[in-house]
Amino acid sequence: MEATRTNTTVSLPDYMLADLNAEARRKGITVSRLIEDSLEETLYQPNADTLAAIEEARSGAEMEVLTHEQIENFEAFVASL
Repeated sequence: MEATRTNTTVSLPDYMLADLNAEARRKGITVSRLIEDSLEETLYQPNADTLAAIEEARSGAEMEVLTHEQIENFEAFVASL
């Protein structure tokens, strides 16, 4: 679900706006999207538990191999949604 959007005005130095425009072009996104992504990254840092879970998932330390039956059960569950 998309969040409600509100327009706002921000005063920035000319050099910063030029850099934002250049970076947005390089990434193929709008300046608004670039600013929003940057704010998300800055404001909503994961907590220590989440960071630990991310690291665990990346390491594969607790990985288990699913059986064919488990996969079928999961697929049936998803199909029932």
